[in-house]
Amino acid sequence: MDENALNVEQPLREWLQKLTEEIIAGKRLSRSEAIALTNIEGEENILLLCAAADQVRQACCGNTVDLCSIVNVKSGNCSENCGFCSQSVHHPGNDSPVYGLKSKEEILAQAKAAEAAGAKRFCLVSQGRGIKYNSPKSSEFENILETVRQIVAETEIKPCCALGEVTAEQAKALKEAGVTRYNHNLEASENFYSQIVTTHSWQDRVETVKNLKAAGIQACTGGIIGMGESWEDRVDLALALRELKVESVPINLLNPRVGTPLGDRTKLDPIEALKAIATFRMILPEQILRYAGGREAVMGELQAMGLKAGINAMLIGHYLTTMGQPPEQDHAMLEKLGLQGGEAPIPQNS
Repeated sequence: MDENALNVEQPLREWLQKLTEEIIAGKRLSRSEAIALTNIEGEENILLLCAAADQVRQACCGNTVDLCSIVNVKSGNCSENCGFCSQSVHHPGNDSPVYGLKSKEEILAQAKAAEAAGAKRFCLVSQGRGIKYNSPKSSEFENILETVRQIVAETEIKPCCALGEVTAEQAKALKEAGVTRYNHNLEASENFYSQIVTTHSWQDRVETVKNLKAAGIQACTGGIIGMGESWEDRVDLALALRELKVESVPINLLNPRVGTPLGDRTKLDPIEALKAIATFRMILPEQILRYAGGREAVMGELQAMGLKAGINAMLIGHYLTTMGQPPEQDHAMLEKLGLQGGEAPIPQNS
């Protein structure tokens, strides 16, 4: 255990304040220090951790909350067996929509609606392992590239994509079309990954993130909390994201979907979710930490507390297969907290 790790003889508040000041000054936590944070128990003590994470967020990221919106451009019948997802052909969830690639006109209209709702980025999300594996006869990738070009030409919103695994060449084509950020989650630690997905590997995901970064595209890469992983797994995921120097980290809170292998899991306790968020912020002081799927379902009336525990970004509007709350409600929440929607600063070390 590092000398700065939690010592029962040292008051928690003092230890956290010292650690916070060191992180703001440029220190990065070791694995043992990060694990020590996860050993903090009790709501009152966890709220002290949240306050420390909020200090780090303010110092390293400021008060602008990065707002983005997503659209499911192709849904259902996915070849992969991710245990949390209702779009898998292996375990289609109840009421999960199935449709082919939406038209350019429909996606463009949704991009304009997202811009009107205050989003600064708009992500085109498609099911499947990735365009890397598309048939040579498939025109889907070129259709998506053309849609991205139209969004760039007709709106001020910045198009992002989440199309699964990509080759280095495909990453370059996305960059040339106007994509500056790409979502490709690691979902979990390398150690836990095979317990939720077996049709592809964790390293497959990492390879795509590296391809994107090499092409000059920012990585929006995070995971899901609440799938049965340990605190060590959560720390290892955050450390892997730090090592990859990803810019944006979506933190999804599992909202169990009926019909999926994880459908009978109990939802996270909101205080545990806050502890996870705060721990990620302490490990990733400059990264954009994004409230993603499950925040309404898991956090409920405590949603705002996440924004005072390290979060500095969020999806607004609806998700892939579930509904979100009205954007007006999100804007009101930000205003009440003294925060403003916009574009958060990009980490300097990425």
